[in-house]
Order: sequence, then C-alpha cells, then structure tokens
Amino acid sequence: MNTHKAILFSAPSGCGKTTIIKQLLKHFDCFEFSISATSRAPREGERDGVDYYFLSHDAFMQRVADGQFLEWEEVYPGTCYGTLKSETKRIWDNGHVIVFDVDVNGGLNIKKYFGNAALSIFVMPPSVEVLEQRLRSRGTESEEAIVKRLGRSAEELKQSPKFDVTIVNDDLDTAVTRTKQVIEQYLQA
Repeated sequence: MNTHKAILFSAPSGCGKTTIIKQLLKHFDCFEFSISATSRAPREGERDGVDYYFLSHDAFMQRVADGQFLEWEEVYPGTCYGTLKSETKRIWDNGHVIVFDVDVNGGLNIKKYFGNAALSIFVMPPSVEVLEQRLRSRGTESEEAIVKRLGRSAEELKQSPKFDVTIVNDDLDTAVTRTKQVIEQYLQA
C-alpha cells in the first residue's frame, strides 16, 4: 500500500464527520489524524495539540504570511482554520495515511492540492432539520452562532457533488460501515 495517501472528510458542522472519523481511527491502524490549527478559543474539554493547535489570530496570520499552511480560511470574522504543511510531513514521515477533518472549502482545496493522492468524502445530514437539531443538542453555542452555522451549511451542502463520495449520516453504524468499505477500496487501488 502506498502510504502517501490522504483521506479527507468534509461536512457542514453537526453532520457527524468527527464522530465517524473517531470510529475509523480505531479500525485502521495506518491512519493518523491531521490536527488543524484554529484561531478560535478551545471548547470545554479540547486540548491544544490534540484537538487543534490553538493560535491567537495574530500568530495564525503570521504563519499564513510565512507560507506554513497547506490551506486556510477565515470561516467567520476573526475565526480562522487551516492545515499546517508540517502535519502532512509529520504523518507521512510516520508511514501513515493522513486523515483530514476539514470544513467544505478546506476539503475542496486539499483535494485540489493532492489530486488522486486524496480521497474526498462528504458527510451529509439526512435533512436540514436533523442538522439543526444536532447543532442545538450540542449545547456548546449561542443561538446567534447556531443561526450562522445553519446559514453557512445551506451553501456547503451544495458542494457535495464536488467530492469523490457522499455518505449520508442517518444512522451512525451504517454510515461508518459504508465509509469503511469506500476507504478499503481506495487503499487497495
């Protein structure tokens, strides 16, 4: 197997991509998670260098200026997310397949960068109503933040045809099983 491969997961916030990835990381020994950088504050329980690399907005923008990002985006004013080039090198140096958990624009940019060396998977909610229910049940964001996310989600859902595979996350076990099948085929190619 060529380990210079990458698998990227994108979805609007609340679709379950991170939950699916956590299941897959237990199943595939060759996977290593790419830790994204962000300028947002950590949520409760999140740890720097594990969940994200938490940077101040100024530090984030300095790394952008220094060309240290594979891709990055200011998702909301003052809130940036990105993938450090050093993560790609670190994971491939370990002989592993990179697993990216990125927003939709980030996923499209990474796919463009890696081409066929990356499998792009879009995780789709069963409906916009279910997506809203999931965001609200988290209890981690204000009403204003939820409304913002839902507005962004409507645009992101339109991007799903640009990905290699779309997985509808209606039932978690079914979504994980289907995703495993797609990944196994990709890794054997």
